[in-house]
Amino acid sequence: MTELAEQLLELAAKAGAEAAEVFQAQSHSQPIFFESNRLKQLESTQSEGTALRLWRNGRPGLAVAHGPVTPKALVERAISISSLNEPEYIELGSKAKNRHYPNQGIFVPVEQLVKWGKEAIALIREFYPDVICNGEWDCEIESTRLINSLGLDCNHIDTTLSGYVETDWVRGEDFLNISDGQIQRNSLDPKKVANRILQRLNWADKNVASPSGRIPILFTAKAADLLWSTISLAMNGKQVLEGASPWSDRLGELVTNKQITISQQPEEGPFSCPFDDEGTSTRSIEFIQKGILQLFYTDRTTGRLLGSGTTGNGFRPGLGRYPTPELFNFIVKPGERSLEELIGMLDDGIIVDQILGGGAGISGDFSINVELGYRVRNGEIVGRVKNTMVAGNVYTALKQLVELGNDGEWNGSCYTPHVIVEGLSTIGKVD
Repeated sequence: MTELAEQLLELAAKAGAEAAEVFQAQSHSQPIFFESNRLKQLESTQSEGTALRLWRNGRPGLAVAHGPVTPKALVERAISISSLNEPEYIELGSKAKNRHYPNQGIFVPVEQLVKWGKEAIALIREFYPDVICNGEWDCEIESTRLINSLGLDCNHIDTTLSGYVETDWVRGEDFLNISDGQIQRNSLDPKKVANRILQRLNWADKNVASPSGRIPILFTAKAADLLWSTISLAMNGKQVLEGASPWSDRLGELVTNKQITISQQPEEGPFSCPFDDEGTSTRSIEFIQKGILQLFYTDRTTGRLLGSGTTGNGFRPGLGRYPTPELFNFIVKPGERSLEELIGMLDDGIIVDQILGGGAGISGDFSINVELGYRVRNGEIVGRVKNTMVAGNVYTALKQLVELGNDGEWNGSCYTPHVIVEGLSTIGKVD
C-alpha cells in the first residue's frame, strides 16, 4: 500500500501531471449475526481502495481502483479523464501538515463478540421468552492514507466496536419491533443494550389512544437525528454558497433556542478523525453557541469561495467522489435532566423512539410515521401509540425547545441527548 502511493505519484508526474494526490482506504470487519435467538453466522470481510486525483494542464482527473492496482493503467485512466474536464483551481494540502497517528481503539476477537451477543439476548428473553431476537456485533478496523505531490503524507487507523439487537414480539394481530445498540471504543455493554430494550418492552405492555393536535414531543436519542440532520445541512458551507441554507446570512445571530450548543470534537467518542480527506488537520469547533450561529463548516474549495478558509471538513462520500463539506463527531451539548425527569415534565405528550420515513431535508419541513412511540399523561408512560404521524418544521421546533436530557448517546457519529420540543402537530387514532 505504501509503495503503491509513491509509485502512482511518480508515474503521474512522468505523464505530465503538475499535481497529484493518492487517497487509500482499507477496512477489515468481522461481524457476527444472530437470527431467531441463535448465532447464525460469522463473517470476515476486507476491502481496499485507491483513488488517484491529478491535474494535467489544470484539468482534473480522478480514477479509482478496488483491490489489486495496476499503477500504469490507473494513471492512464486519470489522464484520460482529465482531458474531458475544464481547468480548475488545484486544491492540495502542504507538507507542513504531515500527520502519522497510531491506532485508536482495541481489537476485540470474535469469541468476545459472540459472548456479548448471547448475553444481551439471554437477558431480554429471561423476562420476555416469546420475543424473537436478531442482532449484529462487529469489530471494524479502518485505515486511511493521503499522500500528494506537495509532500503531504497523513495516515491513521481507527478501531470501532458496534453491537445491535432487534426484537420482534407478536401478540395476536399486534406486531412490535424494538431495536437498540451501541457504538463504542474498546468495549461494549450488552447489559445496557438489553436493559434499554426491556424498558421499552415494558412501556409497550398495552396500546393506548394516540393524541391529535399540538402537544409536546420527546424525541429519544435514537430519533433525535431527525432534528440534527437538518441543522447539519443548514451549517454546510456548500449549501450557503448555493443559497439553499436558510442561515446563509445569519452568522452571529440567534438561530435556535439558547439551550442548544453544537460542536465538533475530533477526539471524542468511538470515531477519531485527526485529518480530513484533503489532509487538513481537524479541530474542535463550536458551530452554535447557546443558540447563536458561529461558523459554517467547509472544505478547501468552499472555504476559499466563502473567504473563510477550510474548517477541516472536506470528506469524500466515496472513493470516486471529490471532497465535499461533511460533519463528523457532531455533538449536541446535553442538558441537566435525566430521561425519567424529562418524562415527568410532560402532562400530556408522546415519546418518539423509532420513526419511519426520511429526514426533513434543508427546508426543515417533515411528516413522519411513528414506528415506536409512547403516550405520556401526568408525567407517566401509559402505553404504546400506533398509527401516529408527527409533522412540522425542525427550525420552528428547535426555537421552541423545552429541555435537553443529560444522558447523551452516540447515534452513528452524532452524539445527542433526548429532546423535548413543541410546535409540532400529531395525528393519530386507535388501532
